[in-house]
Amino acid sequence: MAVAQSASSLPFDDMSTITITYVGGPTALLEVGGLRLLTDPTFDAPGKRYHFGWGAMSQKLQAAALGPADLGQIDAVLLSHDHHEDNLDAAGREMLPSVGKVITTPAGAGRLGGNAEGLAPWSTTVLQMPEGGELRITATPCRHGPPLSKPIVGEVIGFVLEWEGQRDGPLWISGDTVYFGGVAEVGKRFDLGSALIHLGGVRFPITGPARYTMNAAEAIRVARDFDLATVIPIHYEGWKHFRQGRAEVERAFEEAGIADKVQWLQAAKPQAITV
Repeated sequence: MAVAQSASSLPFDDMSTITITYVGGPTALLEVGGLRLLTDPTFDAPGKRYHFGWGAMSQKLQAAALGPADLGQIDAVLLSHDHHEDNLDAAGREMLPSVGKVITTPAGAGRLGGNAEGLAPWSTTVLQMPEGGELRITATPCRHGPPLSKPIVGEVIGFVLEWEGQRDGPLWISGDTVYFGGVAEVGKRFDLGSALIHLGGVRFPITGPARYTMNAAEAIRVARDFDLATVIPIHYEGWKHFRQGRAEVERAFEEAGIADKVQWLQAAKPQAITV
């Protein structure tokens, strides 16, 4: 198994650049200003079936490209929600006490305890960058399903990351959400430059056409409405309930004329992305 190379050893330390190492599913290592952040940790082996409530089930199909031991010390985990195993599985949960801080929903922080900090939508926390300056993290609203589904699917957040030296504007991590008024509000409150968008068009047989994450059409809408410089797809492979894979998404982006804005991540390979 490959070991994630530290951003400090790569030939780019400009603060307008963030290094992203894709692990799989919704999991990625983000490095900027000496900070090392991990999104939604999922490291379980493939093959197991998981229950998501109300009869919804899925199976993990693909192993993570890197394991916790390959990533080194993590300063903070950005956890969109703690109650679905495709965003926090057993192996991911096991690593949480070893990280500096876990930033998640207020309900999730209550369940996790310890080093977890809860952020309600539009609230903010700040992390100091070892190389100077600070990273401002603002929670953004998510609706992880159709209208009125929150009592079933639970509380979820995304994250806007801001720091001194960004060229194009803040970086948004969408979290598991469909497009709704709260997503549109993110674009009104922040002049975003780039977005790490959870895709997959998640559906379950038991709930029919109901969808629980964005599909390509909604990502295209985000890219256009927010006038993004860079779109970074994530959360589109590795699980049976992800219904839109890369090939279908890529075709949609090309047909919509936004393919030049898209930065696809390669598993286990640190990639410098201008923000």
